[in-house]
Amino acid sequence: MLNVKTFSRKKIVIFTVAIALFSFALSIRLAYIMIFQSEYYGKKADDLHERERYVKAARGEITDRNGVVIAANKTVCTVSVIHSQIKDADRVTEVLTKELGVPEEKVRKLVNKVSVREKIKSNVPKETGDIIRGYNLEGVKVDEDYKRYYPYNEMASKVLGFTGADNQGIVGLEVEYEKYLKGKDGLILAVTDARGIELENVAEKRVESVQGLTLKTGLDVNIQMYAQQAAMKVLEAKSANYVSIIVMNPQNGEIMAMANVPEYNLNTPFELEGVYSESENVENKQDLLNKMWRNQCINDTYEPGSTFKIVTATAGLETGAVSIDSNFSCPGFRIVEDRRIRCHKTTGHGAETFLDATKNSCNPVFIDVGLRVGVDDFYKYLGKLGILSKTGVDLPGEASTIIHKKENVGLVELATMSFGQSFQITPLQLLRAVSAVINGGTLITPHFGVEAVDKDGNTVKVFEYEKIDNAIENDTCEKMKYMLEQVVANGGGKNGIVEGYRVGGKTATSQKLPRNSGRYISSFIGFAPADNPQIIAICIIDEPEGVYYGGTIAAPVIRELYENVLPYLGIEKDNLNIEKDNTESD
Repeated sequence: MLNVKTFSRKKIVIFTVAIALFSFALSIRLAYIMIFQSEYYGKKADDLHERERYVKAARGEITDRNGVVIAANKTVCTVSVIHSQIKDADRVTEVLTKELGVPEEKVRKLVNKVSVREKIKSNVPKETGDIIRGYNLEGVKVDEDYKRYYPYNEMASKVLGFTGADNQGIVGLEVEYEKYLKGKDGLILAVTDARGIELENVAEKRVESVQGLTLKTGLDVNIQMYAQQAAMKVLEAKSANYVSIIVMNPQNGEIMAMANVPEYNLNTPFELEGVYSESENVENKQDLLNKMWRNQCINDTYEPGSTFKIVTATAGLETGAVSIDSNFSCPGFRIVEDRRIRCHKTTGHGAETFLDATKNSCNPVFIDVGLRVGVDDFYKYLGKLGILSKTGVDLPGEASTIIHKKENVGLVELATMSFGQSFQITPLQLLRAVSAVINGGTLITPHFGVEAVDKDGNTVKVFEYEKIDNAIENDTCEKMKYMLEQVVANGGGKNGIVEGYRVGGKTATSQKLPRNSGRYISSFIGFAPADNPQIIAICIIDEPEGVYYGGTIAAPVIRELYENVLPYLGIEKDNLNIEKDNTESD
């Protein structure tokens, strides 16, 4: 009996000690939590009684070079319901169906859904949001929001791009500069009871949103409008597929205008318009939208044709393969290996200097020059003038050059490349290359973004772009400017003459593949003033009907553009009297 009692006392002692140790440990743990982790667990407790609603930040504006807003914000609302706070579901359903235009079945389903919060509709006009607020419906929340708004509708649509329902950039500058434009969303915290019902007389906590930065670009609203109007005029006159125009400062690469007509309305970017809506195959709507959004200046490549002779001439002069006064003869064709390659003037130009051949856009002479330069040096200058690489423009989706590998280039390939056939580049690549030829030899980076500024106008970021100096010799640039001015004054580019101004340039008429398709691309590239270029522009007309020569239909587009733009930019006239001759060219 004694042993049993002793054993029982030991069990009681052990049990008592265990309880004491457990209590002691628990006390220490409670003290640690209450003293050292009180803030952490206090926040956890608050979180159980707080409901958060995000408030979108105002997206940064986009402006042109003069501060004109071309992408802004419009105040809209997001309407949502909190199930636990709704007292009259039928009334809520009735009002929201009526005011929002949402099907009753959908509204009722969301109103009756047992959840913390259900969004009924976003991007609701502020006026409608105010009307809904006026009903004082319990359980209905109307939060102000922002929606992207483009005051000029179609202007520069394929450059600016647009945003989605979440106000995030999708294409164009909107997505390229997303991190600067997007801002930082705010937050509203409402205190609720255990059932999720907001407590009365308890103030909401707010974390204010931070507006995005404003993107200042090199675009000019007036020049862009001039370009679009000129492009649309020739698009309609020639029933072309599309017309593209780029206007740029050749000294620093700032793009002042980039038009791709037909454009689309940035405020309704998912609605097919114009020629894009004429397709009977509505099942391919996304393909049609992608086509409508496509920026032909950078997303598409083409055979440049005779405008590329500027590059060939530059390589010829740089390497010493030719001089301005070098003598040639054109019988109307050139035979290279087993290939007979004709001149656009089938009867030939006869004896001519290199300057004459450039004015006449004579294929046989440029074949001779290309063959004299040779494959290695030809590709060397393609690289120096940026033809073998992307331009680095600050837009997404830039296409790459489609060209022969150097080791696969024979005499025929070199001959055809010399006058702009058998390879493809983008219009912007050509504009960049010619800019280097006329600006003293600096290969610049075409761009739109200039700087990012805050809401108070303070500069936060100045965007810098690569420049490569001395891509070609200054002496070569001077010779090329003179020759290209002669092309406009007395050659195939005579329809690009702007009264009172010295203009240089080159025309092109390139036949699309297959060669016997009867489809052409007409183009003209021109710059002014010819002796000190401040502006360069290119016009591309895809598949014009009727007369298709670049000198006939593309050069007048740039002439008309410059007649408006040169005085607008304050470029003074030289009061020149330029006599036109009857030279014909492509």
